[in-house]
Amino acid sequence: HVQLVESGGGLVQPGGSLRLSCAFDAYTPANVRMGWFRQAPGKEREGVAAIDTDGSTIYADSVKGRFTISQDNAKNTLYLQLNSLKTEDTAMYYCAKADWDGYSWYFHTWGQGTQVTVS
Repeated sequence: HVQLVESGGGLVQPGGSLRLSCAFDAYTPANVRMGWFRQAPGKEREGVAAIDTDGSTIYADSVKGRFTISQDNAKNTLYLQLNSLKTEDTAMYYCAKADWDGYSWYFHTWGQGTQVTVS
């Protein structure tokens, strides 16, 4: 069972930066997608960024050019670099792991979250 533990959240001023980390148990690098999601109070959870085993990445339009997802398999850590932060980026950020079920990506393992507050 893969465990995910996020860290790196905090309080930052608009325009500032943070780097979130997600430590995960080592897994066989089959067809896996790792992602970052966020949920603000009163809003639905939304996908922020994802990275596949081959290194390809996707981003939500709202964070393109500001956030960067990366993964260091030697350290079993997923990262999300957050730059040019805006107040609307305030949310609980979660990392998650997905497998391909033949039809779509299924995110089945989640961390406990780390709070990012931009104010």
